[in-house]
Amino acid sequence: MKLDPVNILKEHDLKHTKQRVRVLEEIALDTVAISQPELEKKLGKEIDRVTLYRILNTYEEKGIVHRIMDLNGTANYALCSSACSEDHHHDEHVHFNCTTCGKIYCLEVTVPKIKMPAGFTAKTVNTTTYGTCEKCNALIAASA
Repeated sequence: MKLDPVNILKEHDLKHTKQRVRVLEEIALDTVAISQPELEKKLGKEIDRVTLYRILNTYEEKGIVHRIMDLNGTANYALCSSACSEDHHHDEHVHFNCTTCGKIYCLEVTVPKIKMPAGFTAKTVNTTTYGTCEKCNALIAASA
């Protein structure tokens, strides 16, 4: 299914601007999460750093993207599921961070429910697995 950035913005009560549409298009281009520095490089002079930061923050608040921290502490962004909203992110899935190429994948593996102690309220559950992705494993096997 093709991404419709204008419709996504409309569904989340956001005005569609050229910059907002471009950011969504870039995030949706790949199956891996993308970092803010990578987005800055790809978008060039189209969007300045502060505007990009604000757009990503708004998207995260509205349930359009979710943030995943990589091994270096850099924020990476991936599209949320259509079930996510401003009130609740439904991105309780496993993230896989390849220690060879650095790419972060959202895996279709659900994180088990965690029973919180009395008085605690979990807002987000994040599980990251570190290892080598299938592409890097294939490269390693081919060079052996």
